[in-house]
Amino acid sequence: SESAGSCACPEASEEGSCPFDRALPMTGPFIMEPLGPSHDRAEFRCGVDTLDRYFREQAGRDVRRRATACFVAREIVADRIAGFYTLAAGGILFTQMPVRFAKRLPRYPTVPVARLGRLAVALAYHGRKLGGALLWDAIERATRSEVAVYALVVDAKEEQVENFYLHHGFVAFGEGRRALILPLPKRK
Repeated sequence: SESAGSCACPEASEEGSCPFDRALPMTGPFIMEPLGPSHDRAEFRCGVDTLDRYFREQAGRDVRRRATACFVAREIVADRIAGFYTLAAGGILFTQMPVRFAKRLPRYPTVPVARLGRLAVALAYHGRKLGGALLWDAIERATRSEVAVYALVVDAKEEQVENFYLHHGFVAFGEGRRALILPLPKRK
């Protein structure tokens, strides 16, 4: 068991999980980069129609409108998109915060967060730990942001997705709609 001091995010290690100090092995050379006009999204298939359709038809528009930021994992050799995720600024009510996190925060009505809207891995890349690598990249980007955010928040759509985030140190909050939160490590 890890001590609370061994993790960049002590709140997460209280649950016995620390996503910040474990390696994320994956196969294949990938680069994480912002979605751009040169990325071919037409062939992307993750097996969830709503995510496939969103990525092919809506993600670029949302980025141009500044409604979200979208980042892709691109396999360098094949020049194919292996996965993607979206991040947007958000806020949650202070009263919805888990007590153990709230006690460390100022009593403002809302808490600034980064919202992980969507995360998907193409079927051809399932089983390579790429989902964890995409999540790690989202955590890193949110932590490095010059805009203050306390945590990364996600609304899991189904139990399997919820279990993925719980495995990576997220904690449930709110009133039973599979809302999950992961406090970010302090800036160095």
